[in-house]
Amino acid sequence: MRIDDYLSTVFLIKRRTLAKEWIQAGKVRLNGNRTKPGHDVNPGDVIDIYYKNHKLTVEVVEVPGKSIPKAQAENYYKLIEDIEV
Repeated sequence: MRIDDYLSTVFLIKRRTLAKEWIQAGKVRLNGNRTKPGHDVNPGDVIDIYYKNHKLTVEVVEVPGKSIPKAQAENYYKLIEDIEV
């Protein structure tokens, strides 16, 4: 699954178009590196999301095959840290 689709599917970013914009602006990093919206994510990947004055770091636990209910979103990633920067 593409990283922009993953971020919106698991509700880390509200919309896929917004996720794409953030990735292109360098606000999202995959395994510590800048990435492109079409890059695939796999279990074990670490995603850093920078927004306002926060840094959210999550590890991909599982990649959903389709849309999921919001209540199940946290089953697909593990929160590593949410800090102010």
